[in-house]
Amino acid sequence: MPGAKLNRIKNMGYGAMVLEGFYGNCDDSTAMEILVHAIDNNMMIDTADAYGSGHNENLIRQAMERSSSDAFVATKFAIVFEEDQTGSEISTGWGFPLTVNGTRAYVRRAVDNSLKRLGVEQIDLLYAHFLDPGTPLEETISAMADAVREGKVGKIGLSNVKGHEIAQANLIHPVAAVQYEYSLFRREAERDIIPAVNGIGAKLVCWSPLGAGFLTGTVEKLDDGDFRNNNPRFQGENFKSNAQRLEGIMEIASSLKVTPAQLALAWLLAQGDNIIPIPGTRNKSRIDENLAALDIRLSTETLRELDSIAPVGAFEGATLV
Repeated sequence: MPGAKLNRIKNMGYGAMVLEGFYGNCDDSTAMEILVHAIDNNMMIDTADAYGSGHNENLIRQAMERSSSDAFVATKFAIVFEEDQTGSEISTGWGFPLTVNGTRAYVRRAVDNSLKRLGVEQIDLLYAHFLDPGTPLEETISAMADAVREGKVGKIGLSNVKGHEIAQANLIHPVAAVQYEYSLFRREAERDIIPAVNGIGAKLVCWSPLGAGFLTGTVEKLDDGDFRNNNPRFQGENFKSNAQRLEGIMEIASSLKVTPAQLALAWLLAQGDNIIPIPGTRNKSRIDENLAALDIRLSTETLRELDSIAPVGAFEGATLV
């Protein structure tokens, strides 16, 4: 990643997807306040061209114009959201498929469009949001590498991939970061993703580090339009079982006088120096709460307790992506 900027960035980012109505409405003025606050606190801002069909990147451009700090922005491409574009259909496990495109022409087009929406000359970190099963991995990664050589992109990353794909891509061009769902709620990344990430010396950027809000202990009932209704772990008996398991985590948080969210983030940070959680929030005060987790040091005993409560695969419901 661009050296000078990266040295200032904290190991806690901000996931901007939540500003696009997936978890409830958020007006643009509130979104702007939150984004500026995150940028001013030297948090990596995580977005994607498909979030709000470009709206999210436009919001971030406006926030960067209002902030006096030099923002570090990571964005993604591959999800097809424009009617005149085509691609390959993939299953997500969220109750609906996605169309993705990783062709050389699409990568070039997506990069140029993101540069315009973000209002920058270079994207700090560009991820392939999903790999396109209809396009050779070599073509997609080579196109991303071309964007680096042209100065349009600083570093490249991968998202929602498999361990062997990480190693394969890194042989074509250095992969600086891999984004994957990882939290006490879903630890499956430990099986093959984390070994692969550590093997190439990359960062692991953890999306949904609070289990889509579940680990905050505040989710009791979801509104009809809430994106999480599609998540098997929030449905029926799965939710009831998972809520019972969460009680043990909340008890530990209470004993340490931290919030459940802070405990979950501190646990993640304890898993390695290359870990960067990117929790999202529509409340500016939650950013400060999340940042405070950077100063929490968990004892070996506490880590062992959390491991026993929430081992890999402990929470009920089919895994996603």
